[in-house]
Amino acid sequence: MQTKILLDEEQIPKQWYNVQADLPSPLDPPLNPRTQKPIVPEDLSAIFPMELIRQEVTTDRYVDIPEEVRDVFRLWRPTPLYRAHRLEKFLKTPAKIYYKWEGVSPAGSHKVNTAVPQAYYNMKAGVERIASETGAGQWGSSIAFATMLYDMDCTIYMVRSSYEQKPYRKSMMRVWGAECIPSPSTRTESGRTVLKKDPDTPGSLGIAISEAVEDAVNHEKTNYALGSVLNHVCLHQTVIGLECREQLAMVDDYPDVVIGCVGGGTNFAGISFPFAGDKLTGKHPDIDIIGVEPASCPTLTRGLYTYDLADEAGYTPLLKMFTLGHDFVPPSMHAGGLRYHGDSPIVSRLVHDGVMRAVAYHQSEVFDAAQTFARTEGIIVAPETSHAVKGAIDEALKCRQTGESKTILFNCSGHGNFDMSAYDAYSAGTLVDYEYPDALIKEALDRIPKIA
Repeated sequence: MQTKILLDEEQIPKQWYNVQADLPSPLDPPLNPRTQKPIVPEDLSAIFPMELIRQEVTTDRYVDIPEEVRDVFRLWRPTPLYRAHRLEKFLKTPAKIYYKWEGVSPAGSHKVNTAVPQAYYNMKAGVERIASETGAGQWGSSIAFATMLYDMDCTIYMVRSSYEQKPYRKSMMRVWGAECIPSPSTRTESGRTVLKKDPDTPGSLGIAISEAVEDAVNHEKTNYALGSVLNHVCLHQTVIGLECREQLAMVDDYPDVVIGCVGGGTNFAGISFPFAGDKLTGKHPDIDIIGVEPASCPTLTRGLYTYDLADEAGYTPLLKMFTLGHDFVPPSMHAGGLRYHGDSPIVSRLVHDGVMRAVAYHQSEVFDAAQTFARTEGIIVAPETSHAVKGAIDEALKCRQTGESKTILFNCSGHGNFDMSAYDAYSAGTLVDYEYPDALIKEALDRIPKIA
């Protein structure tokens, strides 16, 4: 009875998989927010190196991973795939549950999979400093680690609610040499504007993105790096699903269900896109691919599929995606990495087209699932990851009811070692489950820019 399935270092993927190659029709292009015309590479060159811009728009099925990047990956990749025998036994389910454990990375999450190549390409382009944002701190920790590797400076705008909730994520960033600033801040015009309207705002990823982009544009040899949403970030994360496919083949298995939590969408993309490609090309047409999001920020389940800004201030292109409105500020919650108003354009397209589907849960029920997982498999997961755990448990319980022996795979995207205040709140019974009234969501959607 095999519990841990391992690959060796030579089996780290040599190419990323690009699901754009297998879409039945091209993605709707990003638009210039001023002209509402499709952007051109030059529009992005002020904040991204040309190689990342190329990866953003390419429809090549595979993109080579530089050997220098694979060499860094060897610090933690390939990551283990586990069979959750103890969880299965506890649930009394005939399902087989596998989880890909990304918490073994230096920063404790999947985010390093894209932080390293982004820092590498910027370094090769002569960039000396990166400005970025972070929600719960996993991305901030990851880009701090990656820029350290290439001797670059790094400034990170951390959403204020998470900045206050998760002090040790700030400590990680600083150990690796990065500067961490609560957002909104007085350092940028966009931050000052928000604070003038609401000095007590908890902040949001949309606001923090505005600050980081403004910082990058206004400083020489500084670029912007993003930990989620964009196509090239999804591309980099596909090392997760590509490894999973090889690991499952080693035990002669293939998933019936693939699950990941969704904020901006890239950890979900990372595990699911290789399998979505199998579905799109007809190799496995019946696979069920599920994105799990918080009920307090229900982008895929209650948002509108349309063009919207990726940030609050309007510095970014308009993206065709599911959105709750670029100025939507979710309530403070412990899954700070999922507090984003929009989603990856590719994930959004696949959900819109029915290739994937989405569900939403309250934070009390996902912490119930996380505690069950910790008491069976031993791992205390990040609040974001607990959404995927909840999705996997629910699918396994359905199998108990139907008697089906499905294979369920989920992305265990990061550890919760710096999130114990969230678990303390759960144990004390003080977690608040907030669900937005339809009227408030409609107000936010009504403020989305209208496209001619």
